[in-house]
Amino acid sequence: MISYAEVVGLTAGFLVALGLVPQIVRVWRLKDAQEISLAFNLLSLGGTALWLAYGVILGLLSVIVWNGTNTVLLVVLLAVKLRYGMGRDPTGVPPAAHGSLG
Repeated sequence: MISYAEVVGLTAGFLVALGLVPQIVRVWRLKDAQEISLAFNLLSLGGTALWLAYGVILGLLSVIVWNGTNTVLLVVLLAVKLRYGMGRDPTGVPPAAHGSLG
């Protein structure tokens, strides 16, 4: 039987992972990630990967499941940041606005 502490850990991890999804969807739809901090993404990814390693070392299910999930989500967020948000062109127009002239 799963412990109460594990239920709390699984629920907490789910909520943290769920919090990343709207940001990823927004960036993907707008094709613009200017507002995403590269430093935030890299630090979060590093920390989450270390939490995943910690969970694996200690065999903690909730830590493994949700930090594994968050690592994947942060890699996706980093990928869309690198694709859509590393810089604006000299006119200041975000990449999503370049579709057509008229």
